[in-house]
Amino acid sequence: MNAQPLRIGIAGLNGRVGRLLAQEVPAAGAVLAGGTTRDGRRVDGIDCPVHADIADLAAQCDVVIDFTHVSTVAAHARALATAGTAWVLGTTGLSGAEQQAVDQAATRIAVVQAANFSPGVTLVTRLARQMAAVLPGSEYDAEILEMHHRQKVDAPSGTALAMGRAVADGRGIRLEDHIESGRDGHTGPRADGAIGFAALRGGQIVGEHSVIFTSSHEQISLTHRSFDRRVYATGAVRAAHWLRGHKAGLYDMEDVLGLPRD
Repeated sequence: MNAQPLRIGIAGLNGRVGRLLAQEVPAAGAVLAGGTTRDGRRVDGIDCPVHADIADLAAQCDVVIDFTHVSTVAAHARALATAGTAWVLGTTGLSGAEQQAVDQAATRIAVVQAANFSPGVTLVTRLARQMAAVLPGSEYDAEILEMHHRQKVDAPSGTALAMGRAVADGRGIRLEDHIESGRDGHTGPRADGAIGFAALRGGQIVGEHSVIFTSSHEQISLTHRSFDRRVYATGAVRAAHWLRGHKAGLYDMEDVLGLPRD
């Protein structure tokens, strides 16, 4: 007997990615069980129940996909854990306390958390970690360059920080102890072992990220460009389907893609 179609809810139904998710969920054979908006109003062109309260949505779903604001993360973590509803979380910029709320929820429900749901970004980030493990910081300077649309309010991007964290993990260090970001004026020479970030903004660029390793003798660059936000929506729906049948725990896109752990 075939399993019932997966019931997926969308937190932030009227957002840029939320609207794309509303198209991708049924296209992937799942049921769009509902969504949330701040005021609970329906979204033009999207036919599904709409709620103002995440708990009401969670009660109707097997999985909730969440690309909302960092301020909602702790409340969403509590509501989804209480309902026993799996969670695909793409919100970035979490504080230590907010990440702790996600970790706590993952003791009760299955959670896929990622800064970026593009398969290509997942692979570039993994390669960056592997390269950093064999290219010592004393010889290879690591820089991360990102560019996004002019409306983006945070810098560096969550994806850029995830790539920087991968470089740090590969070198067995903490990113927070080695990050160099927003250089301006007379900064002095580059610190040995630093992981540098540069953020560019302009136009309507969806997302460009490069991880660059430079030594005295060579340079290696890993670059990813997103042309359409739909790649994030299709990746998140793929993660939602992957969660079915998985036990409580905190997972990422490497798990979804079936990549072996380093």
